[in-house]
Amino acid sequence: MPDGPLVSVVVPTYNERERLGRFVELLAGVLGEARLDGEIVIVDDNSPDGTGALADTLAARHPVRVIHRSGKLGLGTAVMAGFAAARGEILGVMDADISHPPERLPVLVAALRQSGADVVIGSRYIPGGGTRNWPASRAVMSRAACLAARALTPVRDAASGFFVLRRPVIAGVEIKAAGFKICLELLVRGQVGSVLEVPYLFSDRAAGQSKMNHREALGYLVQLAQLFMWRLSRGAPRPAWRRLSPEEADRLAARA
Repeated sequence: MPDGPLVSVVVPTYNERERLGRFVELLAGVLGEARLDGEIVIVDDNSPDGTGALADTLAARHPVRVIHRSGKLGLGTAVMAGFAAARGEILGVMDADISHPPERLPVLVAALRQSGADVVIGSRYIPGGGTRNWPASRAVMSRAACLAARALTPVRDAASGFFVLRRPVIAGVEIKAAGFKICLELLVRGQVGSVLEVPYLFSDRAAGQSKMNHREALGYLVQLAQLFMWRLSRGAPRPAWRRLSPEEADRLAARA
């Protein structure tokens, strides 16, 4: 898409009014400072708190495009709707609650462009990555989810919601899970030959309520079973994988 931006960052939202304005300001500033030609694609699921209306206001002064959906249809389908509307050669996903640090996005984009990988994942579970302000129960659930996914992918943080990929990865991909593990879904069903993980520090949301609950955990188990069956039926190979060391990530951050 030669006439579009280089990077499109898809941001699914549901009741994120309290944090969205600050997030957009930070991300737009980061894109400008890094001289990245980018757009922010906000996909709002008819948030009752007015998130969608705020997004429209932000679009008047920032590189923001807004997609309004009719209801709460799920994060996975929201991401795919954002990808369908995005114009960038590189597609990214971030949360609107600033749990994913906007200043780290240029590092992921640089890693993607320089490494030749198909997907670059912001990872909490490699050296140099981590979490803070997380209840122990959520930390255990997240670790367990990523460990369970290791039978499908070598990625250490397959449950990450912070990643970038090349547009051809999603060609012809049909997402089956509407829940939160869209990264894992794309790693298995997408056109992925190689994956790179880059460490980052995840900070738990400072406002609002977490979207994680026991219903989502059960849905994840169903998703794993579906992906196992899909891979077995097609004999799809596991992608090549490597991770950046903290030192490599720091050097890349200094140049990004």
